[in-house]
Amino acid sequence: MKTPIRIMLVEDHPEYRECIALALGKEPGIELTSEFGTAEQALNTLEKNDTFDKPDIILLDLNLPGISGIEAIPMLKKHLPASRIIVLTQSENEADVFAAVCAGASGYLLKSSSRVQISNAIKSAMEGGAPVDPKIARFLLNSLKQSASSTHDPESLLSEREVDVLKLLADGLVKKEIAHQLNISSHTVNNHIRHIYEKLQVQNAPAAINEAYKKGIF
Repeated sequence: MKTPIRIMLVEDHPEYRECIALALGKEPGIELTSEFGTAEQALNTLEKNDTFDKPDIILLDLNLPGISGIEAIPMLKKHLPASRIIVLTQSENEADVFAAVCAGASGYLLKSSSRVQISNAIKSAMEGGAPVDPKIARFLLNSLKQSASSTHDPESLLSEREVDVLKLLADGLVKKEIAHQLNISSHTVNNHIRHIYEKLQVQNAPAAINEAYKKGIF
């Protein structure tokens, strides 16, 4: 059998933790393996428990007591570099969105998301996607278009094929889908994405999309 996607949940409200646990328990191929009420509890466990079952995906609230979710992102990534972090929060604040993306979050969902949306986001992140709540995606698109800088020459920054790949990432496609659409191999897609990140000086797809709009590439 295929190994289930292991989930860590960091959320301070017990009722919402229970809701997420029940929701994910209904999803085949997804397993909630750990829950924490604060970032401190999660970090303490990672520091002291060598046998801790490392998650594939971390669902992280931003408004946590003590260390905030945004502050916790780089700390969690230091201990769990292979884990992808999806913010799961009530905040639609512009500053929170950009701060989370810049800190290294792979996705951003609102707590109003349905079980199916959360499940699909988890699967998308596992395949290299950058899941974003539709409300946040529209907000990012409009906001970044308005702030797009005209001081950069998009022609000289990314190649035409790299722009094609980045646009498909922005549309929510995962690497396999991009490879199929552009009729190239997944290995070639990976190389393009690596070059995009290097040229834009970012670490993940949301940050790359953010930079592309700011620099006027799109």
